[in-house]
Amino acid sequence: MALTLAAPVHSEVVIKKSRFIGCVQPVDGRDAAVRIVDELRRRHPGAAHVCWALMAGGQSAANDDGEPGGTAGRPMLEVLRHQELEGVLATVVRYFGGVKLGAGGLVRAYTDAVAQALLGVEKLTLQRLRTLVCAVPYAMEGMLRRELAGAGATLIAVSHGSLVRFVFSAVDAEADALRLRIDDAAQGRAAWEDEDLVRND
Repeated sequence: MALTLAAPVHSEVVIKKSRFIGCVQPVDGRDAAVRIVDELRRRHPGAAHVCWALMAGGQSAANDDGEPGGTAGRPMLEVLRHQELEGVLATVVRYFGGVKLGAGGLVRAYTDAVAQALLGVEKLTLQRLRTLVCAVPYAMEGMLRRELAGAGATLIAVSHGSLVRFVFSAVDAEADALRLRIDDAAQGRAAWEDEDLVRND
């Protein structure tokens, strides 16, 4: 079962005078991760490296940012993978302290910075959401609103034309049952449009 984080969490590790400032945080995907990393580079112009790892399905990535290959980004990614996290970015800003750590020391330092940040983090179950689009006669608008509220669905948009058109999202595993309940309540007068699968990251 994939998990994500409730909020960003930070850590700081000092090893042989080098500072490793870690952060793990939820992200929507690679574009958002790259923006965060760019912002960290701007905020830490004196840092030797800003290494990062992204666990986000097909957009997963690991970046050593000038550290010896495989000593930073990949070990950070392995920490995220081991904790079954998804939609999560790990970053570590390193200020070089003048003492080289060697490949093994770097792997430990970057792993520790991420692991320390994850120690007290609140994890959330990552649930797939399905976006549904349903149109009903005006007389059934109240009924549909009650069904959606009762199911804990999230209302995205409502528009009024010849019918009242609702765009909403529901937990994927519960969406089919909700659709059947709406069909029953609407006595076959609910019109459904194509569905999109989206992820709640």
